[in-house]
Parts: sequence; structure tokens; C-alpha cells
Amino acid sequence: MRLTVEQLLDRQEIEDILIGYARGADRADVDLIRAAYHPDAIEDHGGVYVGPAADYVALMAKILPSAPLMSHLCTNISVEFVEADLAVTECYFLTFSRREAESGSFDSLTMARCVDRFERRDGAWKIAHRRLAWEWNHEMPINETWGRGMIIPDMGKAVRGAKKPDDILYGAWARQRSGEEIAA
Repeated sequence: MRLTVEQLLDRQEIEDILIGYARGADRADVDLIRAAYHPDAIEDHGGVYVGPAADYVALMAKILPSAPLMSHLCTNISVEFVEADLAVTECYFLTFSRREAESGSFDSLTMARCVDRFERRDGAWKIAHRRLAWEWNHEMPINETWGRGMIIPDMGKAVRGAKKPDDILYGAWARQRSGEEIAA
């Protein structure tokens, strides 16, 4: 099916929302997660949580700031326009996270798939209903050597990812023009 220019722009807006959601989860930027949903949206997080998305976002606001660092990769995004203001999307989230348990630390690799009903209301596409399906999970012992020292020989000098506001994404330097840069 050939998409119109308007549908291509709509598709890009929807993809930006999905990717913004992933960034929000990784950086503990709850405003980005909240922005993905309509106020009356439903979140079904694979049976782990089922209810109003607003309550899910409130829960994430409590959990994410102290959650381990993680990386959500949003892939295989498909968008089907059912009507002018209604779309069904499917995307895969591949999530890497470092976890702590009584038995010790471990790395977790999880694949989940989200099927979302997006609605355009007042000119903005947002999730009206999300359903998540857990696909698989793999856990492994931590073995972080950074290419056995070849990628990063001195980890003491390495800049690491962090949560909002401490991550490099939120630094004022990124929004300054060249020649006007301020300290990191």
C-alpha cells in the first residue's frame, strides 16, 4: 500500500513517540513517557500491570529514578492506518539491563512486543491503548571488560550513561551554538 505524504508525516510522528517512550524509560524522564499517552489511555504491560496509563506513569515515576541503567531499543516498527485518525502499531523493544538480586548481579536481555492503538486527537497522535507481550528473556553473569580493555583501557576516564538530569543528554552544552559552549 502506498502512503500519502500526510500518512508519512503521521508515521514519523508515531515513531518519534515510540522512541521517545524508550528514551523516557532509559533516562527516567517520566515526562517523555507521559507524553506518549492520551490522558484516558489504557496500559496492559503484559499482565504485569493492567489499568489506566496515568497510573502506570505514576508508578514509573517512583520506580525509574532508582532503577538500574537500561537500554530499550525500539525496532521493527509497523504502522497500519485504519482510519485517518486511527492507527495500529507493532514494535519490538529489546531491553538490556543490569540487575541486582540476592544471589548477585546479572545482566538481563529481554524482548517484548507492543501493539498500540494510536489515535489522533486535537491534531496529536498518542497511544490510546497499549498491549505488551513478553517474547523472551536471557540472563547472564556480568562480564564487562570493554573488549578486554581494547575499547576502553581506563574505565576511570569513561563517561557513563545516567538518569535525568545527570545524563549527557540533558546538559546545556547540547543546546548551545558553537563558540558559545559552556562547561559540561
